[in-house]
Amino acid sequence: MAAASLVVVPATALAENGTATVQKGSVGYLAKFTQNSDRKVTISVYSPSMDRNIPLEVILPADMSQPRPTLYLLNGAGGGEDSATWQRRSDVADFFMDKNVNVVTPLEGAFSYYTDWEKDDPKLGRQKWQTFLLEELPPVIDTTFGTNGIQSIAAISMTATSVLNLAIAKPGFYESVGSYSGCAETSTWPGQNAIRTVLALRGGADVTNMWGPLDGPGWVANDPVVNAEKLRGTELYISTGSGLPGPHDRLDGPGINGQVDTLAEQIIVGGVIEAATNYCTHNLANRLAQLNIPATFDFRPGGTHSWGYWQDDLHNSWPMIARSMGI
Repeated sequence: MAAASLVVVPATALAENGTATVQKGSVGYLAKFTQNSDRKVTISVYSPSMDRNIPLEVILPADMSQPRPTLYLLNGAGGGEDSATWQRRSDVADFFMDKNVNVVTPLEGAFSYYTDWEKDDPKLGRQKWQTFLLEELPPVIDTTFGTNGIQSIAAISMTATSVLNLAIAKPGFYESVGSYSGCAETSTWPGQNAIRTVLALRGGADVTNMWGPLDGPGWVANDPVVNAEKLRGTELYISTGSGLPGPHDRLDGPGINGQVDTLAEQIIVGGVIEAATNYCTHNLANRLAQLNIPATFDFRPGGTHSWGYWQDDLHNSWPMIARSMGI
């Protein structure tokens, strides 16, 4: 493997344990850099809009002899703060071992929908993730890792909505989007019910602090189905199962470990959630077809809301994502 010459944090700033602390600036900046291995680093980036450091994990390209693109790979509702992460529930580390791409994953953002909230929430605090992901973070990533400035984004479940929302907020910023098992609608009852389930029931937040009253303009402005025209020119891979049991819903399936109660929950709860995302995804497919906007849809005949299918989705969408970034 080529020397890691494109990680441009000065070697003199690194302590023996591989940690670097960088001086504060007036914009987003690298606050901490820890080299965990030759291919994996953990960093913290200061967010002016949220006034705190955000931890992120970065998988480095297989060959760093020249600038490479970046894939922003988001975790689900837990935002990387729980055990339901790409690193713990999938083969992501092995999958990207031979890929020439920087893979960047935030390790915070639980129940935030990775968007800019109108008001600070008593439970979740200040959430300005759209500003962070679109404006504050990319320049730091590009400078620190010597990227070529090309980026795509992919995510699951809650954040499968977020990546489409981010794409309509800044059309053309991402070369491609991978959205796995999400509900793109935010201004309809099905979409808002999904959001209430995540924010209120799981996160304990007031949903109106995010985009205002449910019947207000904020929910329409952030609806990728309503604003689908803004997705034109971005390559799209959108997937969902039917909610019926599929090939990973068995006792020897990923994460089940022979546990009958775990399998039952995946089939029942995961089946209901996936049936809802299937409904939303069909509505998005119909909308894009009406506008003659090309997209790749994978409607699986079976499959629940679970990690085995999301790993498959990442693998299946990668050829499109890689091609869009010139890999």
